[in-house]
Amino acid sequence: MNQFPSKNYFTMPNELFSLGLDASEIAVYAYLRCLENRSTYQCWPSYTTIGNAVGRAKNTVMRYVDALADLSLIHISEPT
Repeated sequence: MNQFPSKNYFTMPNELFSLGLDASEIAVYAYLRCLENRSTYQCWPSYTTIGNAVGRAKNTVMRYVDALADLSLIHISEPT
């Protein structure tokens, strides 16, 4: 992979693949990383938006987001 700042890419930790996540949970995590503001490390997509992007229902995405938070891969906070 080329490491040029002008390219649109993001990285994911290698540890992700040793945590027992299924492909859909990894897809949700990857989508959040893709949307993440690289300065603030925040993103604010709705569960529906995430679900549309990864092909899963809102309730399923909510479970995946909770699982990612339980593993400390993401932090969930309410918008201010």
